[in-house]
Amino acid sequence: MDNKWQHQLESLGATFQDGAVQHFGDPAKELAAAENSTVIVDLSHLGLIEVSGADALSFLQGQLTQDVEKITSERAGFAGYCSPKGRLLAHFLAWKTGESYFLQLPRELIEPIQKRLKMYVLRSKVVLADASSSNVRFGLAGLNAEKIMASVFGQVPVQLMDRVSTPVGSIIALPNGGYQILAVGNVAEPWQTIAKSATPAGASVWRWLQIRAGISEIYTATQEQFVPQMVNDDLIGAVSFQKGCYTGQEIVARLHYLGKAKRRMVGAHLDSPESPQPGDAIYGTKLEGQAIGMVVDAAPAPAGGWDLLVSIPVDDNAESSHYSKTQSGPEIIINSFKIN
Repeated sequence: MDNKWQHQLESLGATFQDGAVQHFGDPAKELAAAENSTVIVDLSHLGLIEVSGADALSFLQGQLTQDVEKITSERAGFAGYCSPKGRLLAHFLAWKTGESYFLQLPRELIEPIQKRLKMYVLRSKVVLADASSSNVRFGLAGLNAEKIMASVFGQVPVQLMDRVSTPVGSIIALPNGGYQILAVGNVAEPWQTIAKSATPAGASVWRWLQIRAGISEIYTATQEQFVPQMVNDDLIGAVSFQKGCYTGQEIVARLHYLGKAKRRMVGAHLDSPESPQPGDAIYGTKLEGQAIGMVVDAAPAPAGGWDLLVSIPVDDNAESSHYSKTQSGPEIIINSFKIN
């Protein structure tokens, strides 16, 4: 992340680890504020790939599940990036600034995804760059988020995924009930103004908000584990079934038109002293000794334990029991909160 911005956050009480804000001194208080009040979160734990050049649009149109023509200066969107077998390699929040497209994803995937995309540039007039450190982003979510945004920026996006531009940055309306701010200029000024009315919080709080909204991420441990429908990408507008070909399109389209997803993503809860991780196996009572699903994402819950996004068989009803990592592991409560 930007060193100057990191030093500014540290002076305001932020504790960093591996380039991400862990907390501002009281993780439990910050998590409670996400549920009952309003939080502001630095998003440096998320990396950013900039795609520019005369052929940027056509290049991305042939790579992503989203109809990239719908990504404009006024409209952001989610998009998947698949292998030829239709399995997700990455999941992006995408937007356009000027003639450049920006793809936001977990930092751990920046290098491998950028490298893989470059393999397909060939003779296209496309430039790929890691723009993580040159773009300060922070999120605001909670009960008073809209009111605070209006008072600080003068306007807010009306519809989900809409984007508006202001002199101090642009704003995207997100499904987690909050906003992502793409700050410009003196980025500390809007942060400090917002922080007077919102609780500064660590990256895991934003992760929890995304989980509760049913917005998945792909991590190293979960690459090539899901087709887009298995993490509900088709339900959040991340997949276009009208545009032309893209990598993995045949598999994704066939599932849509000729069959149905055997797995879907749902909310779940786990009470365990051990932290669950994306990629953890989920076992059920129907198939002895055989994993039936997988943890997509996990974060600490305000009331204790962990809230999860899990991908499990659609016919695996609530009467079945589900367990973490092994058949004798701690029980996972399926559909503990509603998503999508």
